Amino acid sequence: MKINEKNLSAYSTSTSPVDKEGWLCKRGELNKGYQKRWFVLKGNLLFYFDRKSDKEPLGVVILEGCSIELAENDDQFSFKIIFHGPNNRSYILGADSQESMEQWMKSLACASYDYMKFMVADLQRQLKELEESPVRVTLQVPNTQTSQKKESSGQSSPQPPPRGRNNPFNKPINSHQSPQRKDVVSFRKTFKELHNQLGRPILRDRNEWRFGLMKQELNTQEPLITL
Repeated sequence: MKINEKNLSAYSTSTSPVDKEGWLCKRGELNKGYQKRWFVLKGNLLFYFDRKSDKEPLGVVILEGCSIELAENDDQFSFKIIFHGPNNRSYILGADSQESMEQWMKSLACASYDYMKFMVADLQRQLKELEESPVRVTLQVPNTQTSQKKESSGQSSPQPPPRGRNNPFNKPINSHQSPQRKDVVSFRKTFKELHNQLGRPILRDRNEWRFGLMKQELNTQEPLITL
C-alpha cells in the first residue's frame, strides 16, 4: 500500500481507533517558543493539529527508531522524542501536569512497531516455556509403619473433612434420634402450619391484653351522674 500525504490526512481524521489524544505544547524547530497543539496517537503515527476541529494535521511523527526521554531544560513536565542518527530532529513536548506527562511518555514509548514485535516475541517465548514444562503432581503416600506407631501410641492420624457440606436445616428427621422439642419450630412446616401454631396464640394473647386495658379504663372513668 502506498502512503502519501492525502492518505495520511484522511487517516488522521478517520474513525479508526485512537490510542491517545490531548493537548500538548510543542517547541518549534526554528522558533524555540512553545505552541499549543492537539495531538492524536494512532498506532505508531503521532498527528498534531492547530485546532481540535481541524480536518488536516499540521504534521505527523512516525514513532520508529526513536526513544522517549525527559527534557534537560528547566521547563516543567516536558519530554522529548529523540531520533537516533545524524541530522535527525528531536521533538520537545510539554504537558500540563506530571500525570499527563507520564501517560504520554508511556503511550509513545509503546507505540512503535519494534516494541510490539518485541512484546509478541516475548509472549511466544513464555507460551513455549509453559508448553514444554511438564506438569508435576506430587502425591503424598502415607507411611504404614508411622501410622501403626501412632495408632499404638493412642494418637490417631488426622482425617480429611467430608467432601460435601449439607444444610443442617435440610437433614431428614431420624426416628432413632431424640424426640423434637415442642417449642422448636421445624423448618419443614408450611406457612399455614406456622400460622396456626404461632400466629393464633399470639393473636389470642394480644386480644386478651387489649380487652384488659379497655376494662381497666372503664373502671377508672368517673360516672357521668352522681347520685
